[in-house]
Amino acid sequence: MVKRIVANIKTQDLSKADYFYHDILGLDILMDHGWIKTFGNDEETKVQISFAIQGGNDTEVPEFSIEVDDVDEIYNAMKTAGYEIIYELTNEDWGVRRFFVKDPFGKLINILSHL
Repeated sequence: MVKRIVANIKTQDLSKADYFYHDILGLDILMDHGWIKTFGNDEETKVQISFAIQGGNDTEVPEFSIEVDDVDEIYNAMKTAGYEIIYELTNEDWGVRRFFVKDPFGKLINILSHL
């Protein structure tokens, strides 16, 4: 039985993750061995992996999705920090409020809250 799924993003500069994933999104640094840095929290959640032909409303399929408590707050922080917003903050018919942003590594991230 699968216990967890971990996303691994290749980079030559681990420090680029700090502001985006730690400072703005609020993830804790769980592990730092110098060659790999893992961010996370103590939340207990279900294991999920999704496969898609499009990202909803004919958008590009994001690399992964991050559910947050306050999507508006995170959206404003990302815009203020100058991160590239690919899909503007939108209330979707399937019950989420979300936006897409490029992270420091060029990955398309879906950030959302359930309505």
